[in-house]
Parts: sequence; C-alpha cells; structure tokens
Amino acid sequence: MITIQSFELGPIGTNAYLLSDPETKKGIIIDPGMQPRSLIRKIADLDIEAILLTHTHFDHIGGVEEIRKLKKCPVYVHDLESDWLMNPKKNGSARWPELGEPIVCEPAEYALDEGQTLKFLGIELNVFHTPGHSPGSVSFLWDKHLFCGDVLFKLSVGRTDLPGGDHNTLLDSIQEKLFLLDDDVVVYPGHGAKTTIGFERDNNPYV
Repeated sequence: MITIQSFELGPIGTNAYLLSDPETKKGIIIDPGMQPRSLIRKIADLDIEAILLTHTHFDHIGGVEEIRKLKKCPVYVHDLESDWLMNPKKNGSARWPELGEPIVCEPAEYALDEGQTLKFLGIELNVFHTPGHSPGSVSFLWDKHLFCGDVLFKLSVGRTDLPGGDHNTLLDSIQEKLFLLDDDVVVYPGHGAKTTIGFERDNNPYV
C-alpha cells in the first residue's frame, strides 16, 4: 500500500512529498526543498526510484543534489526549466541571498511533458503541463491525488510576478486542466494545507 507523507522544508515552508511502499521499501520524492534533513532521515532505509520536480524555483530544489547523490536516483523536470536547475538567477536562489546560498544542480536525467505516464512503485502518475506560475510547471496525478506545486493552493493560486510567470496562463492551466478533474481529487500543493478540486472550484476567489 502506497503512503503519502509531507515535509515542510526550508525558510518559506515548501511542501516536499514522499510516496513510498513499506513492503518493498521503495519511494519517490516530489520537490525536495531546502534544508531537507527531516526528509533525509525518513528515506534512510528506502530505495528512492526518482525525484520529480513540479518546477525549479529554488525553494523546491534545495535538496535535489544531496538526495540524488545519497540515493543515486534520477531527476525529472520539464524541458522548459531544464537549465534553471543550473542557473541561480533563473531558479531564484540568487534573488534572495538572505534565504541561503545560490543553488546549482546537475542537469536532470529525464524530461517531463504533457500527457506522459510515469510508472513507479507499481503505480502510474499522469503528467500535466500546467504553466503560469513558471513556464515548466507540471502537475502529477496518481489516482485521486494531485501534486501541483505552486499552481493551485487552498483558496489561492500561485504567484505570477516572477520571471516566466503569466497570470492568464496560470488561470488557463487551472480551469482547463485541473478543474476538469473529479471533485474528490485531493490537491497536495507546494505550500500550505491540502484541499480538493471540488472545494477550490466552488470557493477559490482567484479563479
């Protein structure tokens, strides 16, 4: 049985998610952020099959290199942000030096794109390209669980004032892709509390 655990990491409380199978001791990580010690302790005895990135803003990638080297696992990211991993100006870590050192990662091993199906842990994750917060933002859907990074939050949406952001594109991503999902799909955002598609469709004041 696959379990989902969340970890609030780094100076701005970024949610990292660990999907794992206690029987096989395998797992995947979505968005390993800054200061990932609590996450690293939890995966000590796990075989991590992949690191999946919803996007490459610094607060979502701060733990990538440490975990990739520790667990020898590949990284998946959308091509539109592949070079952001290596560029502190693009990933934003050079923009706010008070929050930490510039973040420079090695290139990702694999690219993500709209319509892709990823198979890990005996399950399938469907990939949606959901730009607007950033050009290469993606969301991952497994069954009734949606991991959407900083696209959609409980009663809010992602900011669009950073380089590559676009408010109308963000709203299109939410309305034309995420809001087409079932009401009972649980939303696991990049910051803050969980919510559901139905609740946000009915109550989110920004959409």
